[in-house]
Amino acid sequence: MTSIKEKAQAYEPRQIKNIADLDKISVDLDVLEDNEAEFPYLYTLIEGERHKVPVTVLSALKDILAENSELKSFKVKKTGEGLKTKYTVIPLA
Repeated sequence: MTSIKEKAQAYEPRQIKNIADLDKISVDLDVLEDNEAEFPYLYTLIEGERHKVPVTVLSALKDILAENSELKSFKVKKTGEGLKTKYTVIPLA
């Protein structure tokens, strides 16, 4: 058996990157959902690493695609932290 102390000392919080960390994002990337997490979230896999996809990014991208259905890629600019985080979707090509 493992004690709480041993578990606490070995605990590594799960780090999830953000889609805003990427320089260029294809509109054709698959989006997956993690319903097992304490707070379910959407993500995409890039080279085996999860990158969180905020729903506000999907909403903004939906509006952009309504105007330009031929869009192939975009990037995301993240500003602020915590509840004050804002995402700006920038069309690339």
